[in-house]
Amino acid sequence: MLASWYEKNGPAADVMKVGDLPEAGPAAGEVRVRLFASAVNPSDVKARGGSRPIRWSKLIPNSDGAGVIDKVGAGVKRRLGERVWVFNGQWDRAFGTSAQAITLPAALAVPLADHVSFEQGACLGIPVMTAHRALFADGPLAGKIVCVTGGAGVVGHYAIQLAKWAGARVVTTVSSEAKAAHVRAAGADVVINYRTEDVAARIKAETGGVDRIVEVDFGKNLPVSAQVLNDSGVIACYASTSIPRPEYPYAELLWRNPVVRQVFVYTMPDAAKAQAHNDIARWLNDTKPIFAIAHRYKLTDVISAHQAVERGEKIGHVILDTQ
Repeated sequence: MLASWYEKNGPAADVMKVGDLPEAGPAAGEVRVRLFASAVNPSDVKARGGSRPIRWSKLIPNSDGAGVIDKVGAGVKRRLGERVWVFNGQWDRAFGTSAQAITLPAALAVPLADHVSFEQGACLGIPVMTAHRALFADGPLAGKIVCVTGGAGVVGHYAIQLAKWAGARVVTTVSSEAKAAHVRAAGADVVINYRTEDVAARIKAETGGVDRIVEVDFGKNLPVSAQVLNDSGVIACYASTSIPRPEYPYAELLWRNPVVRQVFVYTMPDAAKAQAHNDIARWLNDTKPIFAIAHRYKLTDVISAHQAVERGEKIGHVILDTQ
């Protein structure tokens, strides 16, 4: 099969290779998925850069993708030709979705509705499951006020859509007018440019306070969160890039009984994954989700795909066409 891989950490142009690799068959409990699309997520790029040292002689990157099941291992009752989206493709194993096929545990191949394209299906892994966990781990959202920081990012974009689907009012922050238009199209009720506005003052003026925060940069935004979080509110954070070890205002927040929830899809509980899969299927059926695809590349142009993610200028996903 055609695949892209690296054998050492480093810049994409220095370490990424493309060529033919043997195509494995599924072991017991596994399926093989013929992939038509693979998503390049920031975590995949960071891993190649060195955030996760290589444990194998070759590593095919990327967690997320979509395709059809073309082989099943012993004990697996799945239909050949079934359309699926896959997640955690490269987590704790050598071969991810940056290839024409992937073999993985059957539970990581989730049924994909016929009306959702493979390109769209490849978007459903890390970003949508992260957004779902951040929003729904602490109870229903109907009537709640949700703040999504960095709403134009891929996780934030889906968090806005899922929160609106669940009956919440959504406030979000952005850094440009182009991103403001993007989040308004997703359904955001209040849009705040954090470069030009006082975020805390605007949130208080618009809402009085928020019940849930879906947080893209926990440490950096903690001073604002401490000002706007309602009693028994939740800060669900999936990154803290600017300040990896933030100082937490314990005394200031204690009396509000807050929950601080860290979200990491790769290792979240199986029950949470199952709930996410069920709710995502309902969301796809109930609404017309917006899938923002910023760039598409052929598998042979994987270096450009990784570089597009690293630049951080895109609005939406970077997708590899794998066939």
